[in-house]
Amino acid sequence: MAPLPQLPPDPDDALDDYVGLDADTAAGRARAHGWTTVRALPPGVVITMEYLAGRLNFEVVDGTVRRCWKG
Repeated sequence: MAPLPQLPPDPDDALDDYVGLDADTAAGRARAHGWTTVRALPPGVVITMEYLAGRLNFEVVDGTVRRCWKG
């Protein structure tokens, strides 16, 4: 069995604090906190499930972040 990769730690950030922000403000804040990739996605969009360290995902409805998750 191959060894597990040593992933860099994600930024220490409270993800719930992004909920309710407009998408542009949330993306700028996420980058300022150290997230390397930020995705704004509409509800129900089909995405792959691979985990990418340093990526933050936003579910955006009418320009407002409704949900936020890592990877």
